[in-house]
Amino acid sequence: MSQEIAVVGSPEFTTGFRLAGVRKFETVPDENKDEQLDQAVRSALGDDDVGIIVMHNDDLEHLSRTVREDVETSIEPTLVTLGGGAGAGGLRDQIKRAIGIDLMEEDES
Repeated sequence: MSQEIAVVGSPEFTTGFRLAGVRKFETVPDENKDEQLDQAVRSALGDDDVGIIVMHNDDLEHLSRTVREDVETSIEPTLVTLGGGAGAGGLRDQIKRAIGIDLMEEDES
């Protein structure tokens, strides 16, 4: 069974993914993130068809501590954050957590 990508975030963030064919998304307007983002992320986490959740890095600040810990420690679905500039980092760790190996590890030979 193949799993799908879910995108959670503002209308501006989710629109590009929707145009690219992502069918699962939770749109939360910027002015409602503090009240509605936790529920949107919980909905994506609880969807058995979702293998990857994509969010903007800045949106993590709007999550409650409990939900943030849930997504950061979740193996399936795996959270991938985008944005935040080059200093945000973390994509290597996210890939390693998702598949169990470090694809970017350099050979020591």
